[in-house]
Amino acid sequence: MDPGNRLVKLLKEQPLRLFARKLFSVLPVSASTRGLWDISPRPNYLSGVLLAAEQAHEEGIAAISAVEFGVAGGNGLVALQEEAEAVERETGVQIRVFGFDNGPGGLPEFIGDYRDHPDAWQPGDYPMDEAKLRARLAARTTLILGNVRETVPAFVRDADAPPIGFISVDLDLYSSTTLALRILTLPGRRLLRRTFLYFDDIDQVFTHRFAGELLAIDEFNKANSSIKIDRLRGFNVNRPFPEKPYLRMMYVAHDLEAIARHRPEQDRGPLMTHVLRG
Repeated sequence: MDPGNRLVKLLKEQPLRLFARKLFSVLPVSASTRGLWDISPRPNYLSGVLLAAEQAHEEGIAAISAVEFGVAGGNGLVALQEEAEAVERETGVQIRVFGFDNGPGGLPEFIGDYRDHPDAWQPGDYPMDEAKLRARLAARTTLILGNVRETVPAFVRDADAPPIGFISVDLDLYSSTTLALRILTLPGRRLLRRTFLYFDDIDQVFTHRFAGELLAIDEFNKANSSIKIDRLRGFNVNRPFPEKPYLRMMYVAHDLEAIARHRPEQDRGPLMTHVLRG
């Protein structure tokens, strides 16, 4: 092992990893370094966008989309657009950002049976100040308001958007999540071979496989043969903070047909392998 790799390995160990993270947080380090050390207001977003850019580079795709389902006050969407800008600047992969939300009224009036966790959420939760949020959005970011039952099919059908590389799902409800995941399967969909996902509501005390986002994932996989959603495996290996909770909430939508057609010699080669493998 060369001295540089030995130093990096040492910095990842206790207690040096805390010192190293604090040092990197005040230095002008790259987006990929911040991704490895979880230095971001939303490290799940930064990691997802970095992984998507890596996948796009491998496929020879010049531009991708990053999507947030469940915008609410908009802090996450603003963080996503900022990390998209940083990753685009570093990798050269252009990144457009799309935020889907029911609108200023918050969660929809209809919340269904136990699958929607009415014990946890009520209609009107997480309202949006639309004017205030729009003033914070950059040109790369598009806010799409309305029920995902209508907005997702319209987006797939009409939006002039590059392939989707990363999706954050934070719609809270099983019913809304089920409708949102159609973005991966509707005719005309545009995806990478592997589209990275983050599910926000799968690791709480009240969550279980028979309701909420976990049930939506299970039903999606049962209903679709060519696109399958599974956990993002191995991403916590060799990371300085492998215990971070968000790492358990990262998933991948595998386009099995596109993967079956692919041959390794078609790849463009590594772009940020130290981000993918630590």
